Order: sequence, then C-alpha cells, then structure tokens
Amino acid sequence: MTQTQPGSGPTALRILLGSQLRKLRETKGITRDEAGEVIRGSESKISRMELGRVGFKERDVADLLTFYGVEEAQARAVVMDLVERANEPGWWHRFNDVLPTWFQAYVGLEEAAARIRTYEVQFVPGLLQTKEYARAVITAGAVGAGPEEIARRVDLRLGRQRVLDGEGGPMFWAVIDEAALRRPIGGVEVMRGQLQHLIDLMNQPNITIQIMPFSFGGHAAEGGAFSILRFQDADLPDIVYVEQLASALYLDKRDEVDRYGEVMERLCAVSTTPDETAGMLRQIMLDL
Repeated sequence: MTQTQPGSGPTALRILLGSQLRKLRETKGITRDEAGEVIRGSESKISRMELGRVGFKERDVADLLTFYGVEEAQARAVVMDLVERANEPGWWHRFNDVLPTWFQAYVGLEEAAARIRTYEVQFVPGLLQTKEYARAVITAGAVGAGPEEIARRVDLRLGRQRVLDGEGGPMFWAVIDEAALRRPIGGVEVMRGQLQHLIDLMNQPNITIQIMPFSFGGHAAEGGAFSILRFQDADLPDIVYVEQLASALYLDKRDEVDRYGEVMERLCAVSTTPDETAGMLRQIMLDL
C-alpha cells in the first residue's frame, strides 16, 4: 500500500514505477538491503523509490532490472520508458500553488489511465462537473481562499476534464449516489445545469454513468468514495485511490485492488442501467 501525506508529493508515474519495481523484487524474494547494495544505496533508498518519493536514475533502474532477472528486451523497455516519463513535469505542475501534494499523483495517474471507474457519494465526479458546479464545490471547501485562488482551482479542474476528449482518452465509468444528485450545490439552477450536463456527456462513447438509488438501501460501498485506475501496459498494476480529508491512499496490492474491484462490480449490478440513468436525471431535475 502506498500512502501519500502532505509534503511527500510523489508523481503519478513514479508511483507506478516504484510499484512495479517492488513487485519484481518481492517476486524474486530479494530484500531491500540486497537491492540497495546493487545500486550503491541503502534499504531506505529502495523504500523511497518503491513509494515513488524520489527521482529515478536510468542506471539504477537498469541495474535493478538485471538483478531482478528481467532480461527480455520488451519488458525492460516498458519499465525504462516509465523512467523517462516519470521525470517529465506534467501540465498540472503550473498549478502547484493550489494543488495539494497528495493529489498531484492522482492527476498524473488520471492522465496515464486507460480506464477509470469511480464511485462518488457527496459530489458529481470532478471530471464530469460544469464550471458553475465546480466553482460552488470548491468555494464551499476552500475556507479562507480568495477569488483568484478559487478561479485557479476551477481552471485546474476544467483542465483535467480534457483527458476525456478526443482519441486516446480513458474509458470513464462513474457510479454516483443519488444523494449527490439531489443536493442542490450552487443553487437549483446550477444543479439543473449540472444534471443536464451529465445527460449530454452520456452521448460520448467513452463515458458511462450509473446512479445508486435510495430505493436499494444498504450496499457494498458504504465505506465511501473511491476510484480504480487501469493502465494500457498489462505489466502495470491497477491503482485504487481513496481520498481523505487532508491526504489520500494509493493502493496497489493485488488483494486490495481485487476487494475494491468486487465492490465496484456489485455497485454496477444494483445501480441504474445507463439507459435508466438519463430518465432518472430528468426526474431529479423536475424534483429540484
């Protein structure tokens, strides 16, 4: 399990790369001390690398791959490509002044993902928010923030949404709790505009939206919101993202990911079908 706290600030691809290196090391039964000796480092350096909390030198990673028995050219190329990309700053770095360090990694993972599945309880998912709705959500949560900071946070959120546009974007599958859709954040007109936006977005082939209705009662995800991200390279692990008040969890161990995957499957099975979603959204608009 990788957990980021304020100040740690690992980038998304560093998390993926570190996770992959840890998996290779553990498969071979190699200790961190043994791996550290190979790269002229220490156990703590290997630990920081595997948590994505330091930069990666090509020489170090190449030596570790050899030590871990990764000789096949394509397998090495996948990892070495991650090294190169992990050291490149993303577009979101210009928002570092308003972007929490523990969330930087998620923005990068979002950019790299081939599929994102998310369950939301309190808000419409950020990638699906209108500008007006986003401003209302951000304003409510940013106590003491001035208009300029709020505007930059809104711009960041809208910038993230570009990942869903055009070719090569991820498949995005959202299950939204009915409570989030009936809470008139920003007022009735803002909320109606947001609901209509969700209906319009469902015309995009890479976006699927389901609603977890009140009528179902208790369900498998009562622990709260989470997202599961999958990547194009089959060798890269899925990542589960669980946001907390002032930090976030990034889970990548197989049993953890599988547990959240099972919960997501159960949610999808008991939520509205995509065809039913549009009708329910229109009914909620009338009820507001």
